[in-house]
Formats: sequence, C-alpha cells, structure tokens
Amino acid sequence: MATPEQNSSNGEASNSNPQLDIPKLHSLPSEQQDLYLLTFTSDLARHVSSLDADGASAHQIYVRKELFKIINLPSPAPTRVIRNNLGRTFAGIFGKGDRKLLFESINELIAILNAAGKGDKDIRAKHAAAHCLGAVFEAAGDSAISLSSLASASLLRLLKLAQNHAGFRASIFKALGRVFKGIGPSADESAARDVWKQSRSGASSEKSFLAQTNACWCLEQLVRGTPYFDNSSDYEKLQGAIWKAIESTSPTVRHAAASCLGAALVKSYSDSAARETLTRTKTKKRPTKKQSQVEGDEDTIERPGSPAPQKPITQLVFTMPDLLKQLSAHYCRSATSNRARAGIAICYMKTLRGLGEVVVESKYGDIARHLFNDLLSYPSVINNRYRLLSARKYVRVILEHVVGREMLGESGQLNAAKFLVNDILKDYPQALKERPEPTKQALTGALSALSSLMRSLGSATNSIAESCREVLLQVLQHPSYTVQVYASSCLRSFVLASPQQLLPSVTICMNSVNRELGLLAGPRQSPRRCVGLANGLSAVLSTSTVQPLYGSVDVNSRVLSHATTLLKSSGSSDLRISSTQIQVAWILIGGLMTLGPNFVKIHLSQLLLLWKNALPKPLNKDNMVQRNVLELSFLAHVRECALGSILTFLEFNSRLLTLDVTKRLAAMFQNTTMFLNTLPNKKTTDEISQRLSPALQLHDFDLMVRRRVLQCYSKLVNLSPSGSSETLLQTNLLSFAVSSFADPDNYAPSSISAAIASSAGTFERIWDVGDNYGFGVTGLIRGFDVKPLPGEHDLSTQNHWVTRGGSEAVIDRTLLSPICGAREHDSLTLYINNSDEFNDLPDPPSTEVVNAAINLFAICLPLQTPKVQESILEQLSSFLSANSLQRDPARKAAMMVNIAMALLAALKIAVKETQFEPGDLKGPAVERVMQELLHVFVVHHDPYVRNIASEALGRLCSSSGNAFTTGEVNYLVDQIVSNREPNARSGCAVALGCIHSQLGGMAAGYHLKNILGILMSLGNDPHPTVHFWALESLSRVADSAGLTISGYVSSTLGMLAQLYMTDSHNDESASLASSNLAVDLPSPAVIARCIDSIINVLGPDLQDMAKARNLIMTLIGRFQVEEENLVLIECLKCQEHLSLYAPGHIDFAAYVKQLQKSINSDSTQIRDMSIDGLHNLMRRDAEEVIRAAEPGLEDELWLVLNIIPEHDVLRNIIRNWLHQTGLSNTAAWIQRCHTVLTKTMRRSDQVAPAAEKKPKVPDLNDEEVAGFAASSTTPGDDAGAATQSSQELLKWQVRTFAMDCLSELLAMITEEATTREDPPATLALQQRIADVVRIAFSASTAGVVQLRIRGLKIIDQVLKIFGKTPDPDFAEASLLEQYQAQIGSALTPAFAADSSPELAAEAVNVCATFIATGIVTDVDRMGRILRLLVSALENFSSDSEIASIGDLRGLSSNAQVMVKMAVFSAWAELQIASAEQKYLVDVLKPHVAKLTPLWLSSLREYARLRFEPDISTTSGPASLSGSLDVIYAALNRETLLKFYQDSWLNLVDAIASLIDEDSGFVFDALDGKTEPTPPIPNGKPSDINYRDEPVAFFFVLFGLAFEALVGRPGDLQASKDQVLGILQAVKKILRPAVSGHAIYQEVVFSETMDLLDRLVLTEGLSVQSVIVQIARNLCLGHPSARKGQETPIGEEELSGDIDQLFELTKIIVLVLARLVPNLTDSKSQARHDLSDEAVALLTLSLSSLVDAAAVFPSVIKTDLHACILHIFATILGTGSCQTTVLPQSLPIFKRFVMSLARSTPQHAPETSTQLRGTLTRFLSILKHAQKRESESALPCEKNTILATTILLSSAAPIFDKDDPLLKRFVDELGDCLENRMTSKVAANCCRTLLLLPNKGPAESALASHLLPRLLSFIANPSDVEGLDESRTVLAHGLTSFVPTLPKIQQKRTAMALVMPTLLARASKEGDETYKETAARLLELAGADQGAFRSVVGDMNAGQRAFMESVIKAGGIGAQARRGEERKREESGEPSIALKMDFGG
Repeated sequence: MATPEQNSSNGEASNSNPQLDIPKLHSLPSEQQDLYLLTFTSDLARHVSSLDADGASAHQIYVRKELFKIINLPSPAPTRVIRNNLGRTFAGIFGKGDRKLLFESINELIAILNAAGKGDKDIRAKHAAAHCLGAVFEAAGDSAISLSSLASASLLRLLKLAQNHAGFRASIFKALGRVFKGIGPSADESAARDVWKQSRSGASSEKSFLAQTNACWCLEQLVRGTPYFDNSSDYEKLQGAIWKAIESTSPTVRHAAASCLGAALVKSYSDSAARETLTRTKTKKRPTKKQSQVEGDEDTIERPGSPAPQKPITQLVFTMPDLLKQLSAHYCRSATSNRARAGIAICYMKTLRGLGEVVVESKYGDIARHLFNDLLSYPSVINNRYRLLSARKYVRVILEHVVGREMLGESGQLNAAKFLVNDILKDYPQALKERPEPTKQALTGALSALSSLMRSLGSATNSIAESCREVLLQVLQHPSYTVQVYASSCLRSFVLASPQQLLPSVTICMNSVNRELGLLAGPRQSPRRCVGLANGLSAVLSTSTVQPLYGSVDVNSRVLSHATTLLKSSGSSDLRISSTQIQVAWILIGGLMTLGPNFVKIHLSQLLLLWKNALPKPLNKDNMVQRNVLELSFLAHVRECALGSILTFLEFNSRLLTLDVTKRLAAMFQNTTMFLNTLPNKKTTDEISQRLSPALQLHDFDLMVRRRVLQCYSKLVNLSPSGSSETLLQTNLLSFAVSSFADPDNYAPSSISAAIASSAGTFERIWDVGDNYGFGVTGLIRGFDVKPLPGEHDLSTQNHWVTRGGSEAVIDRTLLSPICGAREHDSLTLYINNSDEFNDLPDPPSTEVVNAAINLFAICLPLQTPKVQESILEQLSSFLSANSLQRDPARKAAMMVNIAMALLAALKIAVKETQFEPGDLKGPAVERVMQELLHVFVVHHDPYVRNIASEALGRLCSSSGNAFTTGEVNYLVDQIVSNREPNARSGCAVALGCIHSQLGGMAAGYHLKNILGILMSLGNDPHPTVHFWALESLSRVADSAGLTISGYVSSTLGMLAQLYMTDSHNDESASLASSNLAVDLPSPAVIARCIDSIINVLGPDLQDMAKARNLIMTLIGRFQVEEENLVLIECLKCQEHLSLYAPGHIDFAAYVKQLQKSINSDSTQIRDMSIDGLHNLMRRDAEEVIRAAEPGLEDELWLVLNIIPEHDVLRNIIRNWLHQTGLSNTAAWIQRCHTVLTKTMRRSDQVAPAAEKKPKVPDLNDEEVAGFAASSTTPGDDAGAATQSSQELLKWQVRTFAMDCLSELLAMITEEATTREDPPATLALQQRIADVVRIAFSASTAGVVQLRIRGLKIIDQVLKIFGKTPDPDFAEASLLEQYQAQIGSALTPAFAADSSPELAAEAVNVCATFIATGIVTDVDRMGRILRLLVSALENFSSDSEIASIGDLRGLSSNAQVMVKMAVFSAWAELQIASAEQKYLVDVLKPHVAKLTPLWLSSLREYARLRFEPDISTTSGPASLSGSLDVIYAALNRETLLKFYQDSWLNLVDAIASLIDEDSGFVFDALDGKTEPTPPIPNGKPSDINYRDEPVAFFFVLFGLAFEALVGRPGDLQASKDQVLGILQAVKKILRPAVSGHAIYQEVVFSETMDLLDRLVLTEGLSVQSVIVQIARNLCLGHPSARKGQETPIGEEELSGDIDQLFELTKIIVLVLARLVPNLTDSKSQARHDLSDEAVALLTLSLSSLVDAAAVFPSVIKTDLHACILHIFATILGTGSCQTTVLPQSLPIFKRFVMSLARSTPQHAPETSTQLRGTLTRFLSILKHAQKRESESALPCEKNTILATTILLSSAAPIFDKDDPLLKRFVDELGDCLENRMTSKVAANCCRTLLLLPNKGPAESALASHLLPRLLSFIANPSDVEGLDESRTVLAHGLTSFVPTLPKIQQKRTAMALVMPTLLARASKEGDETYKETAARLLELAGADQGAFRSVVGDMNAGQRAFMESVIKAGGIGAQARRGEERKREESGEPSIALKMDFGG
C-alpha cells in the first residue's frame, strides 16, 4: 500500500536497492528479528513490483544476491510469509526483466535442494528454495525448459525428506505444479509422468490436507499444460485418485480435487467428436469402467491390461452427455459418501464454468436432462431421503445459480425456460409414445429451475406466458405432492413475473378444483389432484396483494364461499373424501388470509367459528382409545389443516388480534395440545386400509399437528395485545415446548439412527449423521451460523465471518447439518416467508417441531416467574443427565445442541435483541442453573456448540450484572489456566470475547487487562484451534473496547505481526494435525481481522502514528497477495477503513486498481466488499476514482450489474456519480445511458436455436415512424427473441436502470432550470435531444413493459422541458415539432394487447403533456395523439364493466380505475393549461361538459375512500349483502387511494379553473344537476353570484383539499410542492358562488383558520401569499360585509361575525408580523429577508388589510384602523423597509387614509384621535431619523415627510385648524427645505399641501403656516448648495396656489406676496432664473388679470422695470403671446390682451 521509497533511476541500482544488514538483524532481540525480516522482504518485493522491465534487468543481480542471503539465513530461518515474499521477488525480476541470471539462479536453488543436510535449519532453507524454484519456473519457466526435468526430479527427491513435515510436502507439490504451469506443453514426458505418479499418490493417500490439495493442483496443471495424459488410461487412474481425495473431510481438498477432474473433463470435451474413430474405442472402454464402479475395485487392477496389446491407448474425447455421466456414475454409487457427493457437485460447477457460457447455453438441454434423469431420478438417490434432498439442492445450485444466473444471458435464460416448458414439462402427462413421461424428480427439478429463471427474467417471460401457464396448470395435477408444491411455487413465480396471467390462472385453477371435487365421489376420483390445484390456487391468490392491479375481489369472494361450503358439507362424505375436502378448504382459506386485514376482518367471526369447530375440546381419554388409527389420523389431519390457516392468519393479519380473538385462539391451541396428549403411544400401523394416506402414519400426522401448534403459539405470544400474555402463559406451554426439543425419550429413532446408536463407539459428530432427522437435532444451526429469531434486530451477525459465500459454499454447508430442507415439508412456505434462498426451505416436520419448540421456549421463558424459570431449567439439566443417554450418545449430542440453542435464544430476547417482550432472567437461582449448563457446553468438543454457548454466556453476563460477570470471567480464566485441553481453552477464550463484546467498553473496562492478557497468551499457543479462537476473541474485544484498549495497541500489533510470521500459525506448519486444522480455519484471516479492529480503534490517530501505521501497511500488503479468500475479505475491510481514517497515507491509484480487479472476483464476498469500497470512494469524488482506475472501470461496473441486476450498492455508485456530475457533464451522461442501452456483450460462436420472432407490437410499422425506427439502434429489442448473433444486449433490468438514470438526469436539469437562467445542462441536453428521443422511442417499443414505461416517462419529461422551446434553426417552429411522428408512434404500443395498465396510464399522461405544451396548436394536426385521448375518454365515461383502452382489454376493476383516473387527469391538465394556451379551448369545448361531472364523481369517490370509516367488522348475511365492491371496499382502498392521490389535485384545479371562468355548466355539475341550466340571454351576470347554500359538491372539494393540507406525514399528506397548488384551488372553491355560507359555519371556519395559521407559520412566502388572498376574499365575502354597513345586527350574530373577521385579519397580520421587523415584541421569531417576493407579499397583505377594513362592521372598525395605522407607522420607522417596502405601501396608505376621511360623523372623533396619534408618531419618527444614526435615516426622513403629507392631504378635514401638530409639521417641513438632502422631497410635499383642492379650515391653516416659510425660503436664498430645484418647485407651487384661492381678495393678497418674492429671488440669483421667473409671472397674470394689474400698479418704477426686464430676458413675452394667440384662435377661445409697456 505504501509508496516505495526506492524510486531512483535504474543506473543507481546498487545504491537504491534495499540491502539486508545481517549484523543489525542478529543484534536485534529474537522477537524483533522476524519483524525486521518481514519489513525488509516486503520492501524488497514492493520495490521490485514498482520496477519496469529495464529496471528489473538492471537490479536483477543485486536483488538476487539479497534473496539468496535470506534463503540461506540460519537464523531467523525463512517462514511462510518470508518465502512468499522471496517467491514474488524472484518472479518479479525474472518475469519482467531479462533472464541472464535465470539458469544460474535455478541451479543455485537446485543446489540448495540437493544439499546434504537434514537438520531443521536445512529443511527450512530447502523449503524456501523449493518455494522460490516454483515461483521462478511459473514466471519464467519457458526460458528454462532444459532445467525443468532436473528441477522436478530434485523436488520429488525431497518428498522423502519431508515425510514428517506436512507444510514442506505441500510446498513441494505446489512447486512441482508451478514448474509445469510455467513450461506448459514443452515439458519432458518422463519427468511429467514421474510427477504425475507421485502427485496421484499424494492426492489419493496423503494425510495432510494441504499436501493433498497441492497434489491435486499439481495434477490439474499437468492436465491443463501437457498433452501426455489426454488418454483414457491416465484419465481412469486420475479418476481413481480424485475419487479418493474427494472423500476428504476438508472442503479445501474437495474443491481442489473437483477442480482437477473438472479441468480434465473440460479438456476432453468435444461438441462433435469424430465419432467413427472414437466411439468404437470408447464403447469398449466405458462399459467396463462402469462395471468396475458398480462391482468393486478388484476389477480395476486387471482391466487396463487386457486391451493394451490390441490397440493403442485412445485419446480422451467426450460429448456433453458422456462427459457429465463421468460424474454422475460415481455420484450415484451407493458406497459414495455424502462428502464425495458434495465434491462431485462442485466438480459439476467447475466443469460447466470451464466449458464456458457459449457451450453451456447451447447445451443447456443436455445438461438439464442429465441432472434431472441421471442424477435426481437414479434409484440409489431416490431411495434415501437425505441423499435425494441434498442432490436436489446441488442440482438447484448448479442449474439455477451457476448456469441460470451466472452464465446465461437474457436470451439464454429465455431459451432455457422454453426448453424446460416444451421438452420436459410438456411431456407430462405423456402424449407421444416416443417421449416418455418425466419422473417426478425430473419434474421437481425442472419446476424449480423454471421458477428461478422466471425470477431472473421478470417481465421478459411474457413471450412464453401462454404456454407456461398451460403446462404449469397441467403439472399441478400430478399425483406427487412434491411435484404439486413445486408446481405451485413455480406458478407463483410465473404470476409475479407476468401479472397479466393472474386472473386466467386463478379462474382455471378454481374451475379445475370444483371439477375434481365433484368427481371425488365417482369412480375417477383423484384426491391428490384436488390438493395440488388448491395449493396452486392459494399460491397464486397470495400474489394479489403484491400486484393489486391484476387481482379480483369477485374471485376472492367466490373462493371463500366455496371453501366454507366445503367445510360445512364435508361431514356428509366418506372419511377419505371428507379429509380431502377439508384439506382443500383450509388450503384455500390459508391463501385468502394473505390478502390481509382489510379482507379478513369482514369474515373474522365466521372464520373463528369454523376454527372452533375444527379444533374442539377433545373427548375423554377412553373415548379416544376406542377410535381406530384411521379415525385418529383423520382428526389429526383436520386439526393440522385448520392450524395451517390460523398460522397464515396470524402472519398477515396481526392487527385484527384483539384481546377476545387472542383468548379464543389460545383456547383452541390448548384444546389441540390436549388432543395430542390423548393420542395412543403406538402411532404406526402396517395395514394400508388404516392409513389416511398410504405414505403417512398417525405418527406423521401427530408431528405435523405438533409443529403447527408450536408455530401458532409462538406467533400468538409474539403478536398478542398487551394484557393477554397472562392468559397465554397460564397454559402448560413451556413444558410442552421443552419436551418437544429436550426429552431424551421423545424422539423417533430411524433405522439408520438406531444402527449408529447401537454401536456407540463409532459415533463422532451429530452433524454427519445425514438421515434427515439427526436424532431430533434442531435445524436452526448450520456450522457457526445461527438462524436469527423472528423479529431479531441485528441480522448482520446471522452469518459468522468464517462462513464463506458463493455457490460452492452453499454445497459445502449442506454437509454441516444432518437435515436438508424441501418445499414439500411445509406447503405454507408458498406464501409465508416465500424465499428462494437454499437455507430458507422448511425442515422436515420432525425438525420443525424442535425449531418451533425452541422459539416458543425462548419467547416464554423470560416472561415467567423466577420459580417457574428455575424449575424448567432444572428439568433441562435432569434431561441431560438421564441414564438412557449413556447408551445413546447421539441423542445426547442432539439434546445439547438444542438446549444450548434454546438458552441462547431466550437470552437474546432477555437482553432486548428482538422485538419480543424482553421479560427477564435475573433470579440468582435461574442464573446459576443456566451458568452450570453453559459451562458444560463451553468446553464441549463440538466447535458449533461451543460457539452457541459462548454467545449465550456473553448475554447472560450482560443480563445479570457486574458481580456475576466478575465471577464468570474469573471462572473462565481459571479454566484456561487449569484445563489444557484445546477445545476447552478455545471455548473459554471465545466466551471471554463474547462477554466483553456484549458488555461493551465501559462496563467491561474493569476486566479488559485480565481478558487481554489471557487472550494474548492463548494467541501464542501453537494449537490452531486455541490460537484461532483466541485471536478471534481478541478482535471482538478490540471492536467493543474502543478507546479503552488504545494503551495496549502497540504490544498487540507487535504480537500479531509476529504470529503472522510464525509457521505454527498457518497451514504450512510441520505438524500434520496442526496443518490440517489450519487449512479450513486460516489463522492469517483472523490476524487480518484483528488488524482491522486495531485500525478502527486508532481511527484518525493513525495519521500521527507512523510506526504503527507502517507496520499495519506492511501487513496489509502481505494480506493482499494471500490466496485464501477469507484473508482477502478481511484485507479489503482493513483497506476500506484505512482509506477512511488516513487517506493521505494510502496509494490511492493502487487501491482503486485493486478494487477494480476484485469486482470481477469469483468470490461473491470479495466482489461485494470491493463494490462497497468503490462506493465509499465514489461517494466522495466519482470522477477522481474513474481517472485513477485502469481504463474500462465503467464498463466493468455495468457488466457486474448485469450479473446481479438487483445489487443496490452498485446502483447507488452509479446514482451518486450521476448526482455529482450529471449537470456538469450532461452530454456524457446521455451518451453513457445510450451506450448501456445498446451495449452488447460479445460471446464467441454462440449457438442458439432460431426462434420465430413475433412482431413486437401491433401497428408499429406505420408510415410516420418507419424511417426513424430503421435508423435507431433498438436497445429495447424484444428480450424474448433468441438471438443468433454472437452479441447480446444487457439484461432488461440493467437497461431499465439506465433509463431511470436518464430520467433522474432530466429531473435534475428541470430542477436546475427553475433556479437558473439558461443553465449549461439544459443547453447540452438541447443539443442531444435527438439522442434522448431516440433512446426513449426505442425503449417505448421494447418487448418488456417496464422499459416501455420508462421510455414514455422520458418522453413526458422531454415534452415538459422543451415543449415551449423554439428550434434554434427555425425560430418559428417548436424544437420538438420534428419528433411528433416518433412520439406518436412511441405511444401506440402502450395501447396494444400486450400492454399493461401502468403503461397505458403513462401513455395517456404523455398524450396530455404533448397536447398541452403547444408543440402543435392546430387541432386538426394533432392526429392520433388527440384521437387516443378522445377514444379513451369515451371508453371510460360510461360505467361499463369491460372498459378497454386501445387493444388492452380484460382489465381488473382496480386497473380500470387506474387508467380511468389517468384519462380524467390528462383532460384536467388540458383544462388547467387552457388558461394560458388558448388553442386548447377548441380541443376541450366538445368534451368539457361531459368531463366536469366525471371529474366531480371521481373526486366524490376519492373522498369516500379517503374518509369513510372501514366497513364494519360484523359479519353475517345482513352486512354481506350488497355489491362486492362495496363489501370489499376496504380491501381495495389502499390500492385505489394511490391512483386518486396522484390525480385528485389536477381534477380540483380543473374544476377551480372552470369556476374561475364562471362556466355555467360547472355550477350545474357542482350542484349535481344532470340537465344544464338554460343560458342567460344577455351573457354572463354582471355581479358576483352570491348564494347562501353551498353547491352540492362543495364539501367534497373543500374536504379533500383540507385533509390533504392537514394530514399527518406518512399519511396521504400533500407534499411541499402540492401545498401551493391545493391552496390556489381552495381560493377558487371558496368563492361565494360555490361555497355559499358553508365556510362560515363555526366548526368549518375554526378548523380552516387553525390550518391557515399553521401553514403561515410553517410554509414559504408563495403559500402565505395565497393564504392572504384567501383571507381577504373571505373577509369581503363575509355575510356581515354584505348586509350593509349601518344595518343593525343582532348582538349574538354580531359577536360571531366579529370573531370571524378578527380571525381572518389576524392571519394577515400574522404574515405581516413575520415580515416586518419590530412589529411584534418577540425577538426570537424567524423572519424572511425582504426579497422581491417578500415585498410583494407585504404589499399584498397591507392591501388586503385595507380592503378588509372597508367591510368591517362599524362597531369594530376603529380597532382595526388603529391596528393598520400602527403597522404603517412601524414600517415607516423600520430602517430595512425604507427602500423596498415603503414605495409600494404609501399608495395603499393613501387609499386607507382617504377611506378613513370618509368615515361617518359618529366615528369622526375616534378617527380624528387615531390620525392625530399617527401624526404625532410620524413626527417622532421624523425627529429620530433626523439624528442620522444609521444609513437608513435619510430615506426614513424623506419617507416620513411623504407619509405625513399623504396623511394630511388625504384626511385634512379631520384635523382642527388650531391643531399645534400642523404647525409642528410645517416647521419640520421648513427645516427639511433648508437641508440639501431632503429639500427636494420637502418642496414637493409643501407644494402638495398648498394645492389641496378643498380649502377647509385645516387646509387653510396649513397654507397659512406654510406661506411665510416658503416665501422666505424663495425670497432669501441661503448659501446651501443644491436648493435651486426646490425653489423652482416651490415657485411653481406658489404660482399654482394663487388661482386655487376662492375669494378675489385672497387671490390679490396672495399675488401681492408671491410676485415680489419671485422678483426678489430673480434679483438675488441672477440671469439663470429669469426665464423661469418670467414663466411664473405670466402664469400669475393669466390666473387673474385684475389682481395682477393692481399688484403691478402698486410697485415702484424700479420694481416694474426690473420685472419687465425679467420677462423680456426670459424671452417669454412675444413668443408666449404668439403661441397663446395661435392656440386660442384654433380653439376659438377669447384672448386676453396683455399690455407689455407697464410704464403706461
């Protein structure tokens, strides 16, 4: 991982090369010497790997020298890790560099091998040399062929020396294999034959597992690389050796043997063998071989000799059937062990993988036939139940996982499915003489394989749906129960894959069941056929809830009534017929239970009655004794069937469990246990006539009832409501459960078991019994894995980390239990826990009894009182010490497993690891008994029992507290010290780890040092079992201790590195026993696990701890190159955590490349780990990872996804990448999606049968699209068509995901476009629009419905994004207009016969979007798209039962609703869009009158579903009368609600828009009138249509909207973006014409106000804006507002009105309060920034308040006025409002004040007071602003002057003329005039006040106050600059003021004041003011000539002269006069003659 430091140039090779400092090495303490050597060799290896070819050549001599130094080191001698490093270094220098020193090096290594010494050190040197020799030959053997014979001979000679060193022997075989792997076909034959012989001997007779494994590997290399053994003689010898090796107990050996034989078979395969020459020889050879295998081994010695002289040895050539028979022949021999069979199954897998995908795909038929006929149907396999079930499991793994999922592509899977249907299943029942009927085993295998293929293919099975259905329904009637159950399961998978087949399948099953039941009484009776059909029917019915669009209420109802009729009538039939009828009835009821509580609750009381009748109290014992076995079997059978339906009821209907139902069910279960107790002891009979079913004894029925009642009890105790547990626990549940799993005598020894038990001395392990019973051992344990309890929280721990993953592991794990599951063991698994996992199949009933009993015990024990707990546990102890067990060690072993498991499960519940009620297990006595039991188990010789017991002990300590834990830890430590037995020590070590991990770091801190010390010393123990489990515990301690362990990290790390180096801690140890134990529990893996724990302890501190980090990285570098998968998995974890904590210290590129390599690993665990690692890296920066990786990572990701399309992490990697770069790299993503959709996987010489290609969809080859379709590559090519080319598209699931990514990209672009102008992503998309449309078109015409839906969805998105975008080349045309034909054609397949409701609904949606966007605005040119919509509307506007859309018919009622709502919603969208797109009016006109009632009725239906309480649970004929849809409304409610939920808002909006248009028919429809009202002759009424009563539909519309806004999260609440739309619709609905007075009803009103209040507080500004408008409208439409202002109103009525109006205004004020700072006292309130949107809302709110004030009743107006004035004053005084808000609000203020001024006389005093107060406040604001304390002070000053002016100008009459405030304001105004900053505004204000039109007292007073200030201001210009403009304004104002005075005298006085003032200003300011002054003077002259003359007359001569000069200088005189005269002449007005010579 770390970057090598040696990167200098190759010229300085000798200097830069790491050199071993031997003196330094030897000077170190011995424990550090190993670490030094490890570091040195790791650096050397890393250095060599970093060199290029030239560098390797240059460094060769120096590196080689160092390597030989280390090999010859006497101390420390090289161990395995060092050997591996040396080997890699040798391989590096010779593999990359030149080979000058190759011969020399090989000779030197051979010399070491041939050296004389035999001591320990010599052996270690030879060991190292042998390893290196192998590495050299593997890397560069082709250059040293001549030395290969010498090398192999030298190595072979060493075997004798190594006879006591297991690891050395293994290395020799490995080295030999590598020699021949390196030299290949050039090998010398005699040398090869010597090695061949020795390796065969090693493979067959070697005691060391590792040596055996390597010998097999060596044989494999010889077979693969050399041509000498491709003959039948050598093949048979090889086979003999392999059959011995494959019997090994070690999975590793079995895998190696299987791989070796697989390689030989693959090499010998020939598709078309030259049969003339070969078949002859083969036919002679092969029968003899078969004979020998059957008759025994003596034959083998003689046989090869006889034909030898006659002919040469034949070359080995097999066709596929012969090749597979090589394996099946040995598999089917009776003498072959279970282990060998598992090995052969792995050999099948390796052989098929070796043959390759193309061969396997073309030969699928041969492979399947062979597995079904030669393996599954072979007599020796069928005759042993365990053998049969394990063979079935192996066949499933081979055919379904390896072939079906890993190797076959989509077309291959489809061809395989066709083969299974047409060539195997169709042959039942036999129709053609030459095609025999398949055996039941073959049918079972074929059905299972077909089921798996269907799960993989999904919708792609549609192409073979019809033939599939027929065949499955036929096979369902097979007499074998096994075949029936598998056929039912397959039928379920089929219906899930092809949901359109649900109704036809149910109907046919239903009719067949009825037919067969009718025949039961006749001669052609077939009770088995009835049961098969019933199971099939139930399995199909159970899918209805998963796909509600395809189910039928009608069928469900018919099935139930049929079942109840059967139960009622069964009593009158013969016993056997009756048992069939009852079984069928309960199976059907069980299937219906899956429909859930909405269906079941209607019939619950009826069901309880039926159950009660089926499970009555048993009669007394005597009565039972009198019954014969047949009757008892019948009684048990009836109970078992009824309990099965109850179990399904509990599984799917837990919310119906009331206290009463629980009690009744508990009583029934109690009755059943009593019935079981009354059964006789002898439960078997040999008389067939006394058996209910020929194969089943009473004992079997007893077991099945026992299993069911225990399962039901467990479920009931778990689900029961609180308060009922006492009732349940009073029964004798616990003793019943305990006797079921722990009673020494309560089990049935089978014949094999009995045989084993009798010879007790031979019994070893319970797990190897292999009789499918295992002395009653539980099936909950498989190796170190424990099945989780139902409801367990943490499922990550269910697989122990040493459990390997992948198909091979599934086969190996079969051997870990004596029990094999199968579907037929429990038909309920068809719908309960319907899992395809191999380990999830139900165990046999006898084992399920034990499993269920353990679960029940675990749930109930913690809930009991301590006394009961103690007695039960004591009972367990006494059972274990029973005398009978001394003669039966196997039963004792089974009981120990069961009891340990039961204790662990109970403790898990007690420490709250599950959802069950925890109870407790804390009594001292209880703890003591449990502790004693667990102490026995912890030291047990079985590692699996130890594992369970340790886990239990950990939880016991966690539950029991500190004192108990301390004692326990001390006890375990003492045990370890005193008991030297390895099993005991390892058990105690695991227990310590469990205790620490259960308690956690804090609680266990006290024991940490103690535990750690013991574990570290045990870690050094040479025994593999001890050190492996000690280290495993150490990692658990480190994980749970956290930082408390940080002080021990360095010592632990050093110890781990040392152990990793030591040969005793790996499988190459000298000791045979140690090596064998270490092969399957590899210590390097657990060391890597500990390193990972340490990395997590150190966390980010790693960045600072260089020494620890470097050692960790060195170790990780070694783990990386290990071969063992467990080590690699742990290594990947270490690297993932390192990259998280110390990213700067890892070589990022190297890590990425390693992950890239690992995602293609054969191991699923490694692949998943590396995918997780990539996910973590790409989550940070996807592009960086892609850049760092080798080219092609992206393709690899898609190809891995193609193998596992459902892999969520892989999908997330791509999604994260899309989210990171989609917007910045849009074009690349579009290309990426396009590439995935068209990507083909090349497969050489694919042989596929030609299939007839059906036309994909009807009506696609029309003229509109022919050209487009031809040009496009169709990623959606029919998945159903078998391809003959060597290419195949990716699976449709992957292509669908790529379409989802494209859709997500479009959604991201749409979202970005709302926040940015012309974002680059949109432009990039626009340039690639043709590609996107092509992709969408191709997908929408594909063969898989899901792809078609995605295609249409993308078309819809494109229409929404670019619908209104013009074509960049032709601006007058729309961008998308050119794609109209393609879009139209893409829609056509959606209405074809093979479409689906979802697809049709999506297509309707696209039609509406297309028309609404306006790409085509001419109705006539909308073509088929509009026709589709119109025809859909016509189809769904009538209430016909069989509504169809296009060719899509036969829709279920739910599907009809879905499509109907899509159609109505589409038209509603058009109606909404018509407000903007006027051309849509013509589209809608013909249909809108028909649509409105349909919309309303749909909304009413939605409201009914949404709000009506669930239908009553009382059943009985009265409540069940009526239509099925009404009765089962609740069943469909959730489904239908979803469809309405998606559309209702569109419908409401459409209706609201019609209300807005005042369309007459909408009011008729809203009133529920069917006949339209005659139109008003003169158009629309002019006034608002007020009405008191709301329209009929008002409450539906309003209720839906209200509920959506108020709903709880998770309920059907409106999403954030819907809230605004809903409120806008509400605004329209609340028009008086629709709502009448309904909204003002007290309850409705108060709820609405609460809602609006909440929304104002929680939603954004846009929503608040609509709420303000609603509140305003409600105010204006309020009844009290319409009664007239002065109409007297009754007090009570008034008080209600006042409250409502106040509520409404409160909402508006609330909005304002959140916008305007300082309006409320609270400082904590969140406020919005005053953006444009906020300002708009603020002004809207102010305006609305003012509007509302106008209609308030006069009694309360004053309060509101005060409030509004306060708001305005606050806004005025708020700095942040000055620039944005005030300019908008002053006009509103003016409007408001003017309305106040018009107030009635009685309100004048209040108004006057309010306005004076406001004026006072304004003046104080002005005063404050003049202090200039902030930036906003100046605007505030200006705005205040303006506002005050508005106030005075609008309401002057209200003020008193002597009011001092007026004078005060005028003074302020005068001051402002003098100020440069405010002068201009003040001047305009003065002018306004002067020119007030009404000259009342206040106005005159204002003028009189103003005039002196103004005259003085104009006449005496101050020195302040910038006041000229103000003077000009005021001069103009004064001039205009004069004419406004009413009296002549006043005018003259005013003129006498103004004229001198103007002249004074002119004289002081000079020429520049003359022109303006002249204009003003002339205005005055024009205003009143007489007054003007008299004023001029009063002037002295100087003044007059000056005046004349001003007028002349102004150039006004003549020019003005001429202009005036001209104007007057034109208008015919009289002119005024002005005499200009004033001097007279």
